[in-house]
Amino acid sequence: MLHLGVAVDQPDCFDAAPYVELAQLAERGGLDFVTLGDSFARPGPDALAVLSRVAPATRRIGLVPTVTTTHTEPFRVQAAVATLDWASRGRAGWRIDVSTTEGEARLFGRRHAAPAEVLWQEAGEIADVAAKLWDSWEDGAEIRDAATGRFLDRDRLHHVDFTGSAFSVRGPSAAPRPPQGHPVRVVDATEGPARATAARYADVALVRTADPAQAAAVRSQLRDQAVEFGRRPGTLRVLVSLLVDLGDGEYAAEPGHGGGGPRPTAQGPLYRGGPVDLAELIAAWHAEDVTDGFHLTPVQPRRDLERLVNGTVALLQHRGLFRTFYPGSTLREHLGLARPANQYAVTGGTS
Repeated sequence: MLHLGVAVDQPDCFDAAPYVELAQLAERGGLDFVTLGDSFARPGPDALAVLSRVAPATRRIGLVPTVTTTHTEPFRVQAAVATLDWASRGRAGWRIDVSTTEGEARLFGRRHAAPAEVLWQEAGEIADVAAKLWDSWEDGAEIRDAATGRFLDRDRLHHVDFTGSAFSVRGPSAAPRPPQGHPVRVVDATEGPARATAARYADVALVRTADPAQAAAVRSQLRDQAVEFGRRPGTLRVLVSLLVDLGDGEYAAEPGHGGGGPRPTAQGPLYRGGPVDLAELIAAWHAEDVTDGFHLTPVQPRRDLERLVNGTVALLQHRGLFRTFYPGSTLREHLGLARPANQYAVTGGTS
């Protein structure tokens, strides 16, 4: 199954309406999810808050904000992502990222910037404790019995008692278990320090590369690492991330999709060409089984996303390579991922 996600980032946009419009357009094309970037270093609205506004204006498409783990409280991060999953009825994801600069550290004043290896180890611990907190409420923990005055079954609530390298969490969570069990965790695994975290905890790993052979090699490495961490490799989706510039007309990318796209740039691999040739590229890489799909970032959001949906996606649908409707309602269902079993219900963890 081919998977497609798209970024809806819009620099200097401080109103929710344009994000809603782009998400609805992406949903019309049947895309798996939209992402919205965020960091402490950039101006603009909070990504999680924006996609919380998008949630009631959409019905099926997955919503994946970037939420940074550095300088933030793990308990509050997982609760916010769980709340988005409830608000969207099971369509939330979480793009995990770290904050590496001293300037961002000074905004908080609690510690200096740390090396990327340390930050990604901490991010992995936060991804781990988030899953434990999501599971700290078993399904059915809410009784809501007015006659007896019982709201909760205490035997189905669990303390996680987690101690990491830089924090500890007792739990349980302040919110019930999300509809998906675990909202989908997404990690950009292009750089080495993030790769182990992606292999161990991510449901979706993003890889920025212009070379299909490299994409295949990284996917193989991530899946091998996932096995070492006790995971089934089929539970990890690996998507290639490309910038796309679809222009104002139909024109061909250069032969072999080389100089025209994708090609390496300072911002990441860039495809520059028409929607038809982009469909050819996606179909070719998918046929070669080098990737599970693509995460696309439009250079000009409104123009390129419209051409992507009406041109590239329509052609892929015509060829039977991409869905024409959503068979399920949750992001996990779009990605072909099962709802995780509750680790405390399975092990009989103590409260």
